[in-house]
Amino acid sequence: MSSRVNIAVVGTGYVGLTTGACLAETGHAVVCADILKDKIAKLQNGQVPFYEPGLEEIVRRNLAEGRLLFTTDVAAAVRRSYVVFIAVGTPPNEDGSADLQHVLDAACAIGRAMDGERIVVTKSTVPVGTVERVRKVVEAETPHVAHVCSNPEFLREGVAVRDFMRPDRVVIGVDDPGAAEVLRDLYAPFAGADREVVIMDSASAEITKYAANAMLAARISFINAIAALCERVGADVDMVRRGISTDRRIGPTHLSPGVGYGGSCFPKDVKALARTMRDMELDPAIVEAVDNFNEGQKAVLLEKAVARFGDDMEGLVFAMWGLAFKPDTDDMREAPSLVTIRGLLKRGAKLVVHDPVAIEEAKRIVGEAIEYRSHDYEALDGADALVVHTEWQQYRRPDFEAMRRLMRTPVVFDGRNLYDPGEMGRRGFEYHSVGRPPILPVDGGA
Repeated sequence: MSSRVNIAVVGTGYVGLTTGACLAETGHAVVCADILKDKIAKLQNGQVPFYEPGLEEIVRRNLAEGRLLFTTDVAAAVRRSYVVFIAVGTPPNEDGSADLQHVLDAACAIGRAMDGERIVVTKSTVPVGTVERVRKVVEAETPHVAHVCSNPEFLREGVAVRDFMRPDRVVIGVDDPGAAEVLRDLYAPFAGADREVVIMDSASAEITKYAANAMLAARISFINAIAALCERVGADVDMVRRGISTDRRIGPTHLSPGVGYGGSCFPKDVKALARTMRDMELDPAIVEAVDNFNEGQKAVLLEKAVARFGDDMEGLVFAMWGLAFKPDTDDMREAPSLVTIRGLLKRGAKLVVHDPVAIEEAKRIVGEAIEYRSHDYEALDGADALVVHTEWQQYRRPDFEAMRRLMRTPVVFDGRNLYDPGEMGRRGFEYHSVGRPPILPVDGGA
């Protein structure tokens, strides 16, 4: 196989664009196709439609050097390529299952456009059995050979470029040795001695994606359950976390207490896995418990605010730092901040919010029901309380004296445990965090 491969990526969302741009970065000729004309027009000008650190720079560089193209002509993209990735969205249905209509539509378009042998790769997150469904759709549209494979993504928003360039592992589900070798070579630049390319059957690869996200989600829900117990008995979840994470069998990752997980992956994938288990007549109780607990956890700061100020919040002003579900992204899908916003507004409070990149997304979702500020400290002016929702770096070491001067009452609800409780008390703050005892100001001033 030539070291340079012609690649098509169908879908220019978060996964598709990152995949296409990073593959182009290693010298391959990549064309990304999408039916959305306005989106493609912006991408042709190097404008990435969402916030992801480092991605726009890679897109622009590879556009300029001719390795990366964007088009609305899916058929032309397929005809000029040997490897075709399907990276379209799989939104959840009402029953929690993944909606595969976009995937199957893409498979149909690929089959119709094929003028020879192709390797077709499902990059979208899809339930087990999707490769076989894609294979049947493609084969119904073409007499040519299609090697259909699964190559699930494990990209984290905010560090997607780094995750693609230096993956923990690359999972490839394939039943043809030749196709396996092509994909192994494709990922060779990203795989080092400590980063494994794992070849398996397609069904195992599809389950691997869901199992990984469900396991990580379970760890988050578990530590939040322990945090609730700590609050009830006066223990400190940070100490408990340190005590268990030093066990090599457990480790520290995804054991940070907080307001629960959000975004486009964990909530959707946990629900889809539960639905798949139910369809297979298996008990999904352990997976559903993870999801159900997390939904409740999103309200933890709202509950603390109600306990502190009462249910009638008319006349109170709440500042909020952080809107996105995690730092380094503007994604507010399933964001816990939305639960707090809606709950405070319902009770009559006024909200003044700041986020480094998610303001425009918040305006699209929430509209003018809340006030927006371009500087974090501007949101604090006259506030009766500050609610911290996202662990952006700039919030980690604020000017506490300036905060106290600006706020009407120095009350902080910290959903990410960014600050040391003792220090907050000494600085005159009333401080409420997750899984740790509340702190009153040392001088009794709030």
